[in-house]
Amino acid sequence: MEYKEIINKMKPELDKAIAYFERELSKIHTGRASSAIVEDLVVDCFGQKMPLKQLAMISVPEPRQIVIQPWDKSYFEGIQNAIAQSQLGLSPVADQNVIRIMMPDLTSDYRQSLAKVIARTQEEARQTIRRLRDQAWSEVQRKEREGEIREDDKFKAKDDLQELIDDYGKKIEEIGDRKKKEITD
Repeated sequence: MEYKEIINKMKPELDKAIAYFERELSKIHTGRASSAIVEDLVVDCFGQKMPLKQLAMISVPEPRQIVIQPWDKSYFEGIQNAIAQSQLGLSPVADQNVIRIMMPDLTSDYRQSLAKVIARTQEEARQTIRRLRDQAWSEVQRKEREGEIREDDKFKAKDDLQELIDDYGKKIEEIGDRKKKEITD
């Protein structure tokens, strides 16, 4: 077995970590409306918990407004309660057959707290890629002890692994910086 196979096997996991990081950041609202902010809210509907996106159409007709149109009128109250009870600081307003949410202005204190959340989410993503690196390195070492990988290749693998992790670390940094810039603009 070549050490490159181990590294290539790890790349899809690294890509999943980056995708998860981006999804988590998309839930942080920046004063601009986005369906991602509310689509995964869990709604208690007839004793079952379901994500909002399965119960309603979510649209963004204006830059600071989200409109939620439930598929069934019986979901209306559950959706309103889920939004009001969420930690998002949003106030739903019932308007005939739809629920409207106006995005609040971002205060400087709120911007600072969002920056902290972004930094914490970045660190979690970094920890994930480091954990994946450690798993791959352990596998390389095990294969070397078993004689499947030469000692020279083990050290090449270590360098290649670190280079790959550095690249993904830069991606996390860039994505986080872009989101921080969104909240400060």
